[in-house]
Amino acid sequence: MGNSHDHFKGKGALAHVVEAQARGIIAASEIHGTEIPGSLSAAFDSARDVSVFSCILILFGQLHFLPKNNLFFEIILLVVGLLIWKTGRSAWLAWSRLERLHDLLKEEHWEIEHNRDQEREELKILYHAKGFEGELLEQVLDVLMADNDRLLKVMIEEELGLSLEVHEHPLMQAIGAGLGSIIAGSFILFGYLVWPFAGAYIAGGVVIAVSGYLSGVYQNIHLVSAVVWNLALGSLSVGSVYFLYNFVKSLGWVS
Repeated sequence: MGNSHDHFKGKGALAHVVEAQARGIIAASEIHGTEIPGSLSAAFDSARDVSVFSCILILFGQLHFLPKNNLFFEIILLVVGLLIWKTGRSAWLAWSRLERLHDLLKEEHWEIEHNRDQEREELKILYHAKGFEGELLEQVLDVLMADNDRLLKVMIEEELGLSLEVHEHPLMQAIGAGLGSIIAGSFILFGYLVWPFAGAYIAGGVVIAVSGYLSGVYQNIHLVSAVVWNLALGSLSVGSVYFLYNFVKSLGWVS
């Protein structure tokens, strides 16, 4: 069994717990930005992206007076491209998240097998912070230390701050992203067919608002803020492209 100094690397048990929780935060984060895990979140995110990029493409079509039939076909190509990108990206992010979790599980399992006394010290700090003291605290520690599987789950969730239940299979997140892209793309294409240009913008706005609302419900955040922020960011993205294009055109850089 390793000694306390080796396990804590010269630090106290409290410092080790804080460091472990920081590692848990890093493990839960994404390499290319933060994306909330889950197939529903992947669907909402994909729907918003498809809506914003489709509106930007339609704006370019208007500015360059592209034939409506040609632009309709280009929207389809954009949706297909985003469908593949968002589906693959969601699956890769989910797989990367599971790999990091698996590495932490292996590391924590090794510590439980080889540094049980130090693991008990860490648990003692965690549960003392929850209000357990004296004999009750020791009884709780005895119960947790009696089962390695239960102890592993507790250390992952309590020490590292990770929840094992929120990690869906990468395929499920890929399906969610794919469905979000297809639904948003279909809605925008329908709007474009019914009312070229304006119909697509309205459809895109509706998709962004609805996905923002549902995302707010899913994350349990203020619903009005979720809708307003999503609509504002989508409008700002499209509007910025429009004003930047006109500014560049005024300089004579484009015809």
